[in-house]
Amino acid sequence: MSHIIEITDLSAPELAVFAHLTEAQLRNRLEPEQGVFIAESPKVIRRALDGGCEPLALLMERRHLTGQGQELLERCPQIPVYTADREVLAQLTGYTLTRGILCAMRRPRQAEVETLCADARRIAVLEGIVDSTNIGAIFRSAAALHMDAVLLTPTCCDPLCRRAARVSMGTVFQVPWTYIGSDHTHWPHPGLERLKALGFRTAAMALSDRSVSIEDPALMAEERLAIILGTEGDGLAAETIAHCDYTVRIPMAHGVDSLNVAAASAVAFWQLRAR
Repeated sequence: MSHIIEITDLSAPELAVFAHLTEAQLRNRLEPEQGVFIAESPKVIRRALDGGCEPLALLMERRHLTGQGQELLERCPQIPVYTADREVLAQLTGYTLTRGILCAMRRPRQAEVETLCADARRIAVLEGIVDSTNIGAIFRSAAALHMDAVLLTPTCCDPLCRRAARVSMGTVFQVPWTYIGSDHTHWPHPGLERLKALGFRTAAMALSDRSVSIEDPALMAEERLAIILGTEGDGLAAETIAHCDYTVRIPMAHGVDSLNVAAASAVAFWQLRAR
């Protein structure tokens, strides 16, 4: 039986996880095993539960207790469920809840790169991508378009931040992912060497004089391929491009020189999927 708690004091300490903690405080870099993330909307919460994430508390509009939140109450019977009207919850959190439900969950333990990629044929590597919307959209494309795993450099946005997970439609809990290194000194070296030791050829998505078309037969035929995408503003670092096996371009028309990184990822994942 769920423990339903009516919110009467917005400053109650047990509500801090939903109201007062920053993403960095939730993540708790000093003790990641104690970290928490916030899943927003029933679909995202369901996929997190399906992925084995541990729920800690729910925040739910009162009207959803007997509506779309009922399944979640049944799946999480031992955790507190804080509830109030929509306006009260918006006052608490500072924003209107998407689909009226949040869930605080324990951060899962991160896998090692070598373990995650052991059987993978196609992986995406994200370098310095900081926009949570782009991260979420890239994960959604990775899940839909046959990527076996996603690796992120340490300067990337956290895929479990509330907006990234929501934009991904919960696919951050379906596609295996981890960080390739713990700080900025681990990329592009020795990160690229780790990928090559695992048998991956590396494809930098960038415009350069030596780039090949994304339709290049040799590129598409690679047994194991890491597709590397760069930050929103400047793209991939010159050092990264210089040490990849391929530099790859998407042929475009009408004088358009580039695509948003999330759009480019979808094109690349589909075209370069394992055949």
